Amino acid sequence: MRKLFCIFVAGAWTAVCFPFVLLSMLTFTPAITLWIPRRMWSPVLLWAGGAKLEVIGQENVDPKRPTIYVANHQSTIDIPAHFLAVPIPFRYVAKSQLKWVPIIGQYLWITGNIFINRTNRKKAIASLDRAAEKIRSGTSIFLYPEGTRSSDGRVLPFKKGPFALALKARVPICPVTIEGSGALMPKSTWNITPGPIRVKVGKPIDTTAFAEDDREGLARAVRAVIIADNLALGGKGGDPDDAVAAAGAEGVSDSSPQALSSI
Repeated sequence: MRKLFCIFVAGAWTAVCFPFVLLSMLTFTPAITLWIPRRMWSPVLLWAGGAKLEVIGQENVDPKRPTIYVANHQSTIDIPAHFLAVPIPFRYVAKSQLKWVPIIGQYLWITGNIFINRTNRKKAIASLDRAAEKIRSGTSIFLYPEGTRSSDGRVLPFKKGPFALALKARVPICPVTIEGSGALMPKSTWNITPGPIRVKVGKPIDTTAFAEDDREGLARAVRAVIIADNLALGGKGGDPDDAVAAAGAEGVSDSSPQALSSI
């Protein structure tokens, strides 16, 4: 019953909120447009799923400082949870397939979020360049470097592209750790089990301490913080050795048998 209730609420409330986004773009500033999903859309979706959100470290969110927020990813419900946990008008870096999702894709496009075409390296680099321009103009970015949701709650290997973006923009990275969302709403299902979702916003990491081409070193440093925080929140952590994703793969490290067999 809760599954049907959540599907109905998510669809209906998204459809109700979208016209307000369009209206706000005509009459208000972008900050107001981004206020709608954070203050109108997200709380209702978490309520419908029976989620109790706990946020730790919100003092590390500085609205005056352009920042790249990097998070592990367990569930679709992470998105409304992160809108509330990081209360600033950030933009998402999202995979290009989301562009075609009704309403959600149009919202992401209209509000200036960045789409990444992961099947085309040249287009992906161009997208990251556009994201770097947004950051240098003062816009914060939020992204999921695993590239997909974890099916068992463990922190997956990170793709290196987001960290090339951070080194290009030379702005701090804030590790954001989520735990509990995968138990509430597992990957690829609408089976809902009400419960707590915990989010910890870590202290910003200075990217200028890393060489301009040290994507892997930065990825490992950020992932180590997220693994430690995930364990502290009651999660399963992740394998510290399988830190970097294989090229063109999601959730598979560059040292895995699957990756090595393709070399």
